[in-house]
Amino acid sequence: MFKDIKILGKETGVYGLSTVLARFLNFLLVPFYTYCLAPAEYGVVSALFSYVAFFNIVYLYGMDQAYLRFAAQKGETAGEAFSTPVRAVAVSSAVISAVLWLGSGTIAALCGIGRENSGLVSCCAAMLALDAVCAVPFARLRLEHKAWRFVGVRTAGIIVNVAANIILLAHFRAGAKGVFIAGVIASAATLLFLLPEIKSAFSGGFSRELFKQMKKFGWPFLPSGLAAMVVQVADRPIVLFMAGAAAAGVYQANYRLGIFMMLVAGMFDQAWRPFFLERAKNPGAQEVFARVLTYFALAGTFITLAVSFFIKDIVAFSFFGYHLIHPAYWGGLNIVPVILASYLFYGFYINFMAAPVISGVTKPLVWITAAGAAVNVAANLVLIKPYGITGAAFATLASYLAMAFLLFAAAKKSYPVPYEYGKLARILFSACAAWVCCVLSNAVFYAEPSALLLAKAVSLAIFPAALAASGFFRR
Repeated sequence: MFKDIKILGKETGVYGLSTVLARFLNFLLVPFYTYCLAPAEYGVVSALFSYVAFFNIVYLYGMDQAYLRFAAQKGETAGEAFSTPVRAVAVSSAVISAVLWLGSGTIAALCGIGRENSGLVSCCAAMLALDAVCAVPFARLRLEHKAWRFVGVRTAGIIVNVAANIILLAHFRAGAKGVFIAGVIASAATLLFLLPEIKSAFSGGFSRELFKQMKKFGWPFLPSGLAAMVVQVADRPIVLFMAGAAAAGVYQANYRLGIFMMLVAGMFDQAWRPFFLERAKNPGAQEVFARVLTYFALAGTFITLAVSFFIKDIVAFSFFGYHLIHPAYWGGLNIVPVILASYLFYGFYINFMAAPVISGVTKPLVWITAAGAAVNVAANLVLIKPYGITGAAFATLASYLAMAFLLFAAAKKSYPVPYEYGKLARILFSACAAWVCCVLSNAVFYAEPSALLLAKAVSLAIFPAALAASGFFRR
């Protein structure tokens, strides 16, 4: 058993590395986009990619998850259990993309980007079809424990995407269209990299009976997946409709600066799952899990404070005349601390996920995700009009806070963990003290950059100092 868990932990680390690398490489495009695209263009790009995220789930309708289940049951990764879902997804993707392609002008108008951007919708249709065909082969690599090939193909696709973006936007000045053409090129390249697996699918048979069973199993993943996606990306198109394309572009650029906590939460997620699965049956496991939450809260809060205090200084730093993002986007920097806090609470949500996984009581996850989606949409609709993109950021925070709280409440019933509430309260108090000091420093030294920088450093130092004074580090 422990040998299997070690294999799981090793492969999780490899997949986690690929996820972190993918997000980092995509983050590198953010500064590039802010210099090559006007805020309105970037707003159109961010909104369309949000729709792509939703359609990715529709295109797959759970077939990748169904493949994992049925192939594992049959004990074979190839055969009809593989060829059936690949063929089904290929055909359905071609049909859906053809519809999107033919109605691209109308769809562009309905999306709020204007009929003149119908070509972008056509590119999205091609991208979606190519990515959907690759999904089940990627699942097969996971099932066959070919972690490094999985990582290699994904990374190669991302590198192609970054290179195509640089060539099309910097050299050919292709604008927003160049972003989506680069996406099509990267998706096509990924499909070519996976050609050995895909070819074997079309040399196998198609079982109608097996497809019916797979569709029945995979269909429930569609609504739950869409609900989860609402929490992640619904704010972009809502901002586009309610505040305009330029606001959506500013929002997207500054939202992406929250990658610092996003990466921390993502890395924690990859390490946490094998960790608690391996130790779930050990004596005193709950106490260990409680301490993990305390340490995550400590590290995550410090990172959130540090980036929040110094983000304006980081962005304003000039490197050969260039900044982290173009000055045209600096008006949205006030949302960065909110986004950082959102991912901090997402990390709490990941921590509380141990309870349903260990206990097997996973039904609450569906309504918790749905509740998070409802909070996100409702808060966006209420807050964007009076507060603009700041309201959208707080809507994201509200949704992740709601999900963390609801999962915490549900977890207490299925798998109670004795969390260190006293230490968590001290972290909160110390963070508040540091934050108040930083706010006061900005008010007093706003006209003296050097003094303000020092004052913010002192404010950050208050966090560990207050914790030490409260006895946090004593055993």
